[in-house]
Amino acid sequence: MVERRPTLGILAHVVSILGVLIVAFPIYLAFVASTHTAAEVASSRPLSLVPGTHLVETYRLALFGGDSSYGSRIPPSAPMMWISLVSALIIAIGKIAISLLSAFALVYFRFPFRNLVFWTIFITLMLPVEVRIGPTYAVVSDLHMLNSYAGLTIPLIASATATFLFRQFFLTVPDELAEAARIDGAGPLRFLKDVLLPLSKTSIAALFVIQFIYGWNQYLWPLLVSTDESMYPVVMGIKRLISGEAYTEWNVVMATTILAMLPPAVVVMLMQKWFVKGLVDTEK
Repeated sequence: MVERRPTLGILAHVVSILGVLIVAFPIYLAFVASTHTAAEVASSRPLSLVPGTHLVETYRLALFGGDSSYGSRIPPSAPMMWISLVSALIIAIGKIAISLLSAFALVYFRFPFRNLVFWTIFITLMLPVEVRIGPTYAVVSDLHMLNSYAGLTIPLIASATATFLFRQFFLTVPDELAEAARIDGAGPLRFLKDVLLPLSKTSIAALFVIQFIYGWNQYLWPLLVSTDESMYPVVMGIKRLISGEAYTEWNVVMATTILAMLPPAVVVMLMQKWFVKGLVDTEK
């Protein structure tokens, strides 16, 4: 039994608070910068830590676009956020669905070279994105999938990590459950739907959060397959705001950055309980 010491408890809280402050301070600076004008942000050295009075104006310009008071043309971030949202949902749901089915087949079906298939999938984890991105782009281009949701999402759907995690979880499920389902006349898909999916819901929730954030933060792949501005995700939109004009309006850049952080933060907050429980169950 671990002895509780007040000094260690206070130290742990101090370290936790310091960690939160270190992580949150840049976010607070971005929010403060988004409430000032571009001239105030550029001229303030150091930047004021007090929020300004241009919050509504800046966020309206960042969301819906338009001409700024400094002559810059600001593209709207709302359509880009929609593209990022749809892409992230397709990637997250697609990864989970394909990984569930592939792990189910690897564990519960007997076929030749089953272990070879698994290790072939697992070895893809050792290939960096840069190695695979050239051939993948060539395939997407030949299939005329550039500037489309299919091009943005389908090449990123397969996940060796999720397949491995589901496989390891399925291996811990007692064989008696499969035998009981077979005796009751349940087929493979019925067993997957009625037995394995309910048991896997916390793992699915944890993977959904991770894969949603992964899909939302994609930059390199959309940079290649999105040559039309109408298919830019919000991460590319932020980069465009920084380098697209001769004069960078940092207040709008920071406002767009804060807006881009909101959907992943909301997903994490809404699914925090399931996310933590899924990670703990996975470790078991």
